[in-house]
Amino acid sequence: MFTGIIEGVGRLAAREPRGGDVRFTFATGTLPFDDVRLGESIAVNGVCLTVVDFDAASFQADASTETLALTTLGALPVGAVLNLERAMRPSDRLGGHLVSGHVDGVGTVLSVHDDARAQRWRFAAPAALLKYIAKKGSICVDGVSLTVNEVDGAGFEVALVPHTVAHTRFAETALGEAVNLEIDLVARYVERLLGARDVRGEAEAQA
Repeated sequence: MFTGIIEGVGRLAAREPRGGDVRFTFATGTLPFDDVRLGESIAVNGVCLTVVDFDAASFQADASTETLALTTLGALPVGAVLNLERAMRPSDRLGGHLVSGHVDGVGTVLSVHDDARAQRWRFAAPAALLKYIAKKGSICVDGVSLTVNEVDGAGFEVALVPHTVAHTRFAETALGEAVNLEIDLVARYVERLLGARDVRGEAEAQA
């Protein structure tokens, strides 16, 4: 699990095709990395990956064909800037919201404009995800926990404070660029519970 509070900004150093999937090498950049361990989880642009090798300034992780197809990792060029967060510990403060690192879909940056010292960012989102995105709810964009300011049938809008822009890859994210989206875990489980209740109700009505 993660919090959506980015701990460092790194870069994609290399990608090595391996039998249909890919082994990535990520330069850790500003990510605190002194006590890394094999097998630990690190969110890369919001995608939970497992460390399979590392040195003082980088780590390697494998990505399956499904991960490559359903996230932006499959198309990222070498040198791309990355948001990095190590898995949360039980003693950590939950500064953002609970994030699983399991990306639900890919969105697109539609517009960016200044709002006092902050910036307003608007993203397109797949129609299948929009029903889970609520005004003043939480959304994870490229691993960053954000609050939804507005949502409509085409997408949603968030506000980024100067600190977020300066300390994440948003400083280099361009209009039209693809981003990873993860909906709020609460929304996902509420739908599951309501669906199970409806199925149970139908079964009881037919009994």
